[in-house]
Amino acid sequence: MEKSVPAMQAMVLEQARSAETNPLVLREADRPSPRAGQVRIAVEACGVCHTDLHTVEGELPLPKLPIIPGHQVVGRVESVGEGVTRFRVGDRVGVPWLYSTCGRCRFCTTDRENLCESAQFTGLHADGGYAEFMTARADFSYPIPENMTAVEAAPLLCGGIIGFRSLRLCGAERGGRLGLYGFGNSAHLAIQVARHWGCEVYVFTRSEHHARLAQQLGAAWTGRAEEIPPAKLDAAIIFAPAGRLIPLALRAMDKGATLALAGIHMSPMPETPYALLYDERVVRSVANSTRRDAEDFLAIAAAIRIQTQVQTFPLKQANEALLRLKRSEISGCAVLTLK
Repeated sequence: MEKSVPAMQAMVLEQARSAETNPLVLREADRPSPRAGQVRIAVEACGVCHTDLHTVEGELPLPKLPIIPGHQVVGRVESVGEGVTRFRVGDRVGVPWLYSTCGRCRFCTTDRENLCESAQFTGLHADGGYAEFMTARADFSYPIPENMTAVEAAPLLCGGIIGFRSLRLCGAERGGRLGLYGFGNSAHLAIQVARHWGCEVYVFTRSEHHARLAQQLGAAWTGRAEEIPPAKLDAAIIFAPAGRLIPLALRAMDKGATLALAGIHMSPMPETPYALLYDERVVRSVANSTRRDAEDFLAIAAAIRIQTQVQTFPLKQANEALLRLKRSEISGCAVLTLK
């Protein structure tokens, strides 16, 4: 047992407010101690995600306040709790959105732990990575290869994993035509996997610099969501949290195609003519991810040397990073750096 509790710096959300009001406050907090099954991590980098934005602005129910956001965390194991054998002190690890599950409910026992009735999430139920130190369950953390920097790896741990699950759920296949609506952190990683699989990718974005990045990463076509692409889509993913995009995407999709909604929060869906859904088109949500999703994606990311487009900010500038994310001024992913 540790005899003292040293302090650490953290960006803390004490009350949900709009990003324009600088909702996070730099505070000195107690350095957390790992419980049984946990590791304490000295954070090196933490990605800034749209889910963080939904959290700080109160668009998600907040089960815990104050809370330290951040769920794309890379760092070094500084100490381990009782019973931990998966990691040793000094190991580089990553912590994603899924913090823990019960392991007993009907979803956990049927390989659907992403739907666990008692799931907890990093930066929502448990303090996350907008801090110098954090604790996480060892069995929900992942080894990060040494040939990848912390800044490069951080965006993989939410945007990358969710994008990968979305690709699976929309049925993206080799030789198929895939549409991506919105081209931020998650989409710029998903396109690299899709191109590796041999998909022809059509990107819909209102941002000129996002369109240029999509073209650099192999998009066959870029345009605005209101435009009709040159060919019908076999599958599509909406990454932008805008319900109005659903009928626009359905209009661009072929018969039997599946549309996956990758966001944890979305504005209301408009009334949509049944004809757009007819011909066995499918609309489905993407809810969180499983540990297998994380393991499979990280293996692919390492194998194809997936490239992350990153803009870095020091921890104390987390509010600026969130505001620029809200304004679509980030090309790729924003990452907070702590080392």
